[in-house]
Amino acid sequence: MKKDYPVPAGYLERETEVKKSRFIARVAPVGSRDEVKEWLEQAHRDHPDARHICWAYQIGRPGSAAEAAMNDDGEPSGTAGKPILNVIQHKDMGDVLVMVIRYFGGIKLGAGGLVRAYAGVAESVLSAVGRVVQQPMVDARVTLSFADEQPLRHWCEVHGAVLDSIDYGSVVHARLSVPESQAGEFGAFCDAQKLDYRFAT
Repeated sequence: MKKDYPVPAGYLERETEVKKSRFIARVAPVGSRDEVKEWLEQAHRDHPDARHICWAYQIGRPGSAAEAAMNDDGEPSGTAGKPILNVIQHKDMGDVLVMVIRYFGGIKLGAGGLVRAYAGVAESVLSAVGRVVQQPMVDARVTLSFADEQPLRHWCEVHGAVLDSIDYGSVVHARLSVPESQAGEFGAFCDAQKLDYRFAT
């Protein structure tokens, strides 16, 4: 089942300087805690000398996320992870990780300054990243003749369905992912073409 809420379209990085401290924000789409761990390990490999690598993420539907977490990584409690998470929640985006890598520039920012800096750089990267909404899909199985394959492919292209697999034997067996909103249309198409079909449950 695909998600019907906005998720980041991909990875993006933005950098800001605040009183000689460098703040490098990274956003990435994530679907599990393991993926979060991989992205954090990559950030530590890329920036072994950074003073702090703070982060927050939420997985699942915005507003009712299945999982969310944050980490201040040595910054004063509540000055890094929480502001990042607040921005993520405000952006109404799911399956998202934001990491902020900080190189200390020698000037202390104070608690309020840190909150503003971490929130600001998280805001800049989340505003810049593209958003995609994946529609909920249903699995369908179709048995058809060779002559029916081209009309089926055409229907998929027009209606946003994906032909996941096709097996050729005495007849053709196809597996498709059909947008939930198009399931009725798909049934009508199969009936009109006299195709044997069923939706997987």
